[in-house]
Amino acid sequence: MSKSKVNVANNLSVLMLCLSLGACGDSISIDDVTNEDTTEEEAPEETTTLTVDAGSDQTVESDATVTLTATVSSTSTTITWTQSSGTSVSLSDATSATATFTAPTASTEEILVFEVSVDDGSNVVTDTVSITVEAESTETTETTTDDVWIINETNARSTYITDETTGEGVLVDVQSVTEETIDGEVYAVVSTQGIPEYDVTITQDIIDSLNARPKADSDFQNGESTTATLGDVIRFGGDVGYISTGDFCETTGGFGYWPKGPACPQADEREVYFPVTPTATTEVCENGLGKIGLFVNGSSIYGWGDGMSYNTDGSWQNLAPVAEQYDVDICGGHSANGDYHHHFYTSCLATLLGDEGTGHSPLYGYAADGYPIYGPWESDGVLAVSAWEVRDYDVDSETGCSDSARSCELVDAYDVSQGTVEVTSGPAFVDEVSTLSGNTLVASNGYYYEDYYWNSALTDQGGAHLDQYNGHTDSERGYHYHITLTENDGTLTPAFPYIVGLRFAGQLADNAVASCASDDAGMGPPDGGGPPQ
Repeated sequence: MSKSKVNVANNLSVLMLCLSLGACGDSISIDDVTNEDTTEEEAPEETTTLTVDAGSDQTVESDATVTLTATVSSTSTTITWTQSSGTSVSLSDATSATATFTAPTASTEEILVFEVSVDDGSNVVTDTVSITVEAESTETTETTTDDVWIINETNARSTYITDETTGEGVLVDVQSVTEETIDGEVYAVVSTQGIPEYDVTITQDIIDSLNARPKADSDFQNGESTTATLGDVIRFGGDVGYISTGDFCETTGGFGYWPKGPACPQADEREVYFPVTPTATTEVCENGLGKIGLFVNGSSIYGWGDGMSYNTDGSWQNLAPVAEQYDVDICGGHSANGDYHHHFYTSCLATLLGDEGTGHSPLYGYAADGYPIYGPWESDGVLAVSAWEVRDYDVDSETGCSDSARSCELVDAYDVSQGTVEVTSGPAFVDEVSTLSGNTLVASNGYYYEDYYWNSALTDQGGAHLDQYNGHTDSERGYHYHITLTENDGTLTPAFPYIVGLRFAGQLADNAVASCASDDAGMGPPDGGGPPQ
């Protein structure tokens, strides 16, 4: 702030003439008085000072509402605010003591200067005030906390996955997270190329698992086993000895890291919009195939299905984590059309996030509706519990079929009281079925989507038990999803519906990364915590 004050009155020096009257005797003649020089004393003029103070200098954020307040010594004045420098803004109430404006969006720090002028009809005084507008923030929460994206702040690039045009390694993790307002809705906009930065230290368990593959003789380059050895640190895309046959493996790298499958990953540049304040859905919204969200390292999240079914009529639909168990890499992910994704829990991300099951899991990602996705742990040593159960097909069961086999489907997997309907029979629970990659698996109960139903009585227990969407609410996180696992004899295995339920809990915006087609009436959970900006 700079000030100038002007005294608008003339400061006059008043000369006083002092008269001394001499006294002679006891009386003074009239002539003596009238003959003396006399001067009437003049009263001093009133001194008036007009001042104005434009207020203290301010520092504000981009797009903030700023108030300018002038202090004036007289009320009988005309006030005018004007801008003298900086990006032009629109001043409201520019002829009153208090004026406001919206700070511009600044990519670098900027100073705006405003002048207030006061006129009392005789004199004009002015003062100025400076407003410093800070650069628009692009910072995200530190990646060491439990509610953040893993930002690539060093331009780190993949060692093995390259851009097919430039030959450079693809940028890993998330490139940026910014905020954007569209039609009054605030979104976190996540930019990523979809390639994670996983470093896996090879353990004996990993070696044993790889070598126990039923088709190891044709899966590996040496015809028998992995080439990885105990203690090796395998970076994402590093060769562990697989024969990688999918598209892009030869052109963009990563050969030997993926078992035989549809494709190897590519750079998949995208901007994904997540509402900062998600809204509970009021309609049924099936999540279907493809991307349904992102993990915090930019990897895509896919749902339960792989698009395949036992029958050509669409009944007995495959569960991807079951049918594709031999089609994923050592981090439990693989690619479709170049898009690297996970259908279920990955210990590689858990390691990055330090999730050891000693408390509530940290945040793993966000679903397309904006609701957060947390890891599998509800508290120290306690897993979040899916409320989806495997059907009892026995003829006497509420979820069973007349022949105690896979010959009927539930009319409504969310309400078993509606009964069943006959469909083309599926395989027996001891039958072997072939996967897309040619592996043979036993179609035990739980192999197909139709094998499950939502048990609302489990949800009603509260606590670690989840709802039909695979989520619940707590006081710290609001509504959130959980990745679900089950523990059997110390072994953790993915639990249906794995990450997000069959339906989204929240309303999908028009710009969401996923979509839904159903408009049946339904109710969702309460509003909950959205993505950080």
